[in-house]
This record gives sequence, structure tokens and C-alpha cells, in this order.
Amino acid sequence: MSKTKDAKQKTPKRKVTLDDVVFDDADEIVLSAIVSGLKPDARLSVSEWADTYRVLSSTGSAEPGKWRTARTPYLADIMDALTVGAPYQKVVLMKGAQVGASEMAVNFLGYIADVSPGPALYLMPTLDAAKEFSKIRIDPLIAESEQLRAKVKDARTRDSGNTTLLKEFLGGYWAFTGANSAVGLRSKPIRFLIMDEIDAYPGAIEGEGDPVNLAYARTRTYGNRRKVFAASSPTVANESRIEKLFEETDKRFFFVPCPHCNKKQVLQWPRVKWLDGDPETAYYECEHCDGKIYNHHKTEMLASGEWRATAETSDPSTVGFHISALYSPVGWYSWADAAREFLTVKDDPALLRVFVNTVLGETWVDKADAPDWQIIYARREAYEIGVVPAPCVLLTGAADVQKDRIEVLVQGWTRTGEQYSVDYLQILGDTTQAETWDKLDAVIEKPFLHEHGGEMRLRAFAIDSGFLTSRVYAWSRKHRPDFVYVVKGVTSDLPVGQPRLVDFNFEGKKITNGARFWPIGVSPIKRELYTRLRLSLTDDGAFPQNYMHFPEYPPEFFRQITAESLQQTGKNQRKAWKKHYERNEGLDLLVYNRALSIILGLDRLRDSEWGVLEARVMRQQTASTAPGAPQIRRPPPRRVISRGIDL
Repeated sequence: MSKTKDAKQKTPKRKVTLDDVVFDDADEIVLSAIVSGLKPDARLSVSEWADTYRVLSSTGSAEPGKWRTARTPYLADIMDALTVGAPYQKVVLMKGAQVGASEMAVNFLGYIADVSPGPALYLMPTLDAAKEFSKIRIDPLIAESEQLRAKVKDARTRDSGNTTLLKEFLGGYWAFTGANSAVGLRSKPIRFLIMDEIDAYPGAIEGEGDPVNLAYARTRTYGNRRKVFAASSPTVANESRIEKLFEETDKRFFFVPCPHCNKKQVLQWPRVKWLDGDPETAYYECEHCDGKIYNHHKTEMLASGEWRATAETSDPSTVGFHISALYSPVGWYSWADAAREFLTVKDDPALLRVFVNTVLGETWVDKADAPDWQIIYARREAYEIGVVPAPCVLLTGAADVQKDRIEVLVQGWTRTGEQYSVDYLQILGDTTQAETWDKLDAVIEKPFLHEHGGEMRLRAFAIDSGFLTSRVYAWSRKHRPDFVYVVKGVTSDLPVGQPRLVDFNFEGKKITNGARFWPIGVSPIKRELYTRLRLSLTDDGAFPQNYMHFPEYPPEFFRQITAESLQQTGKNQRKAWKKHYERNEGLDLLVYNRALSIILGLDRLRDSEWGVLEARVMRQQTASTAPGAPQIRRPPPRRVISRGIDL
């Protein structure tokens, strides 16, 4: 209804806010619309943007239509780590194929243009690959998104700023190039950097250096406002770029629940089973309850999954994810597909390598005799960490000194030669400071609860003198020479050499009664350990002699204890131990514990001497249960074999 001028003047003024208000006149409706237009849009995450605006083209996707993150729930956290405002500058994805990683990267590009404009560089292995990616992935992205069509310049107009390798929009652009193009890596500063399949990049380009370093250097101008996304299937161990980047992160894995027992676990290839010769019967065996999980269960499992960090990192601005094709959603890549592919390639090392890289998302190890860490991981046992298992009658320990920590491994020994890993821990701290060594004192002096009752202390302790040698010697002198053994790995065919006295102190001055040094021949002990790690249960389910038992340690430990292999090197093609995994502290600690068992003569003990040790354990148990004895916590009954971590 129209109003006169006088009437309008008499109308009380209303306060207009950014909230929705119902008005009864046209002027105020217009004013409301103007003010509402000034209100900023809600800040979306990358996954929210994709769910809201992304449409998959029928020409570039097997499942065209509206994007649904719920189809691949494991991608949500990765995408959201890329969101502006998330506390990460670098996001690393080590992956298998068929997990949706490329489409996720495209989502990130759409988010940049629409929500947080800025200069972005998408780096492919080659310039040709970059051109193909732009045509197959990016052109349909723009064409199917009304949100982006309004912002990215039309390629059909003159001087459009829209070419195959450059797409401009208000406030920024997408640039596409190949890692083999020096020109493409020498341009303007970049706020957003996406490096796709970096393991396929050349080592150096046109004499200008590593393309990863060149690309990363372009982001420095933006400091902590930059976002770097590196994704790839890995290649060869110790040569893989993505593996190196992933190792520097907190190493997140996607834990999914068993549909039977609801306990969460990481999907591992050794637990994919099938009937002999029939990959179509493939199923997944739960590591907790041994229940059979079938491919159709994956939808529910993925929806209830969660990312968990498995390592500590000194760089909180970097986050790392690992996902294999075993997580591929129903309808994409099944466990039967994986079993069928494995049976086809298993006898051809070249083809098997492709399977390991692209399906499992793992590095390929050209190994001579190193056991598979996943197999050892899969046969962990459910005894309590820090509690001595019942068969053990003697404990040893070993330490490996690093700059920022001391790693300690405690092993239990039995009459049959079986060894149980009792505890694996890190003493964090500057190893040049006395406080860190005080913590080590506390560790080696503490008693361990025995499963039978009572307590057990370390009989001997070895410490590696390869780092901070003088300080190790100084610390060892505080302890009895028949308790603390200073060791160092040497090249020798003898597992343990003759000890010698070290006659200088921390300041380098000669002293009498110096520390005793034991040279350890690592090669023969590593050969023996790897042989023992391959032992399996007998047909009747018994443990064989010299079997090695492990509790529910994380995957990192098992990677470490299988980190080396014998490889031919040099002109003479002699075999030498080479690392195929960056960290090998766990293996060194196993070696030093085994060396202690040799020094103590456990291999030579007579039955009567073992009987004495066993009787001592039983006396401690009896004493702990006597009336008036101090109450000692007893561990719960131990299951003999476990199928994984109780989480």
C-alpha cells in the first residue's frame, strides 16, 4: 500500500540489522536486501564446499552427479586440513589408487576460486600430463558448477585469461604445469601449491634443481598463510619422495570398526583371505575377533571410521595421511579385485611392485631376506605391555641414544630360546642434559610385574655408544660393569667380540678402571633374528623353539625391526646391510638384547641352571601371595594369540 510523504515522515525509524526482518513497505525491503548483501557468506570448509557446489561430469566421472563426501568418508579430514584457517601449512597423502584423491584435489581448486581466492599452482609430473588434466578434470569442473562459471573467465572471449594452463578468476588464478618444465616453476609467488604424483617427478630439471624444492620455494612469500598439498602413490623405499614427506608427519591411518566386534583397526593386506584359487571369495579377517568381513560391509565401516595419528612430529604445521585401495568404496575396487590382481602378478617382481605401490600404497623394497613387517604385525599377541609373560625367567634391556631421545627395549628370555618383547619406550629429552640420563636410571632400576606374580628386574642392560660416546661412557661408569654393557655394532663374523676397557673420561682425560666396551657383530645376529622372525606356529598350534613374541606395539615398531636387508654393493657385488626404511632403532635394540643373551651365556645354560631360574620366579610368586605380603597388582589372564590392537 502506498504512503504519502507526510505519512512517511511520521513513521518511526526502524533499526536495520544483518538479521532477517519482515518489513511492511517496499523501501525497507530494498534496504534490507542491500544490507543483507553486505553480510559475508559463511566460511565453508573444503568438504562442505564440495558437498554444496561440486557436480561431477558424465564425461570425467564414473559416478556423475552431485558430489557426496559420504561416499568416501576418509577424504573429509584430508580436505578439511586444506581449508584456510585449519592449522596446517602442508598436507601429505601417501595413497593407493582408486581412493578419490584426484577428485579431492579438484575440490580444493574449486574451493580456492570460490571461497578463498589466491594464486594456485597445480604441478603434474609432465607438462603434457598437466594439459590433459586441465582438459579432462578442470574444464568439466567449471562447466558443471554454476558457482564457478560466474567467477572463472570465459575461455571463448578475447583475452579471457582462460587457457589450458591458466585459469583466472577474481583475486587469483589456477596455473597448471609439469615438473619437467623449468619455466613453469620460475614464475610468480604461489599461495596454494598442489603437487600430484610427486614420485613420478624428475630428479632435476634443466640443471635448476629438484622440482619439489623449486615449487615449494614459490610459496615462501605467503609464510604461514600458504597451503601445500603433496599426494602420490609411493615407489621404491628410500627413494620415494612421498614416503620421505610422510615420515616427517604424525602418520595418520584410517581406523575402521569390525561389523562383528566393533573394534577398530587399520586395513592391512595380510588379512585379506580367500579360498584357494578363488579370489571371488575374498573377505577380510578381523584382527580382533577373526570374524569374516565382506566387501559390502565397507560402506558402514567407512562411515564409522576415524583418522588416528601414530607418530609424533616436531612440525605441528604438517599433517600426513596414508590410505590404501583396500578402503576403496563399494563399487569401485573390491577385495576380490585386489585378490585377483595379486594372483596375476605375484610371481613377477616387476608387476608385484606395481601392486604394492598402487594398491597398497606402500613402498617397494628390493630386499634379500628381510621379513614382511605386515606379517609380523598381524601376529602380535595380547599380553600386557610392561608385564613379563609367564614363560620368561630373565630380563635384558637395551638403549639407543639419539639427539632428542633415548629408546629402550626390554626382552624376556625362556628355556626354549623363545623371547618375549616386554616393553618399548622412548625417553624424550635433550641427551646432552643430565635430566635425560636420570630418567634412564629410573627406567633400568624399576621392577617389572611378572604374570605369575611378584616382580622381576633387569639382569643386564646394553647401551649403544655410537652417538654421544663420551657421555655414554660416563653414564655407564655409574653402574656395575656386570649390569650395564657398553656396546657398538661392528663388521664381524662373530656375534660378540672380546671386550676392552675404555680409559678416558667425559673430558677426555685418561682414567683407571674405565668403562668396558663390547664390539657386537651385527651381521650374524641380524641374519639369525630375521630367520627367527619368519618362524610360524606348528601344525598343532604350538610355538616353535626360538620363536619371537611381540605385544600390541604400533606399526612403526615392526617397520623398524625389518628396516634392513642384505643387498649386493660395490664392484665385488658383496652383500651388505642396507636400510630400506629410514628408522631402524627397533632392529638395533633387538640385536643388542640378543648380544646380551650371548654374553650372559643363555645359549649354554644346562637344564639344571634353567631350573634354578624358574624356581626363583616361583619363589617370588609364592612370596607375593603369602599372608601379609605387599599387595601387587596382578595382570589379567593373557590370551595366547591376538589379532591386533584393542582400541
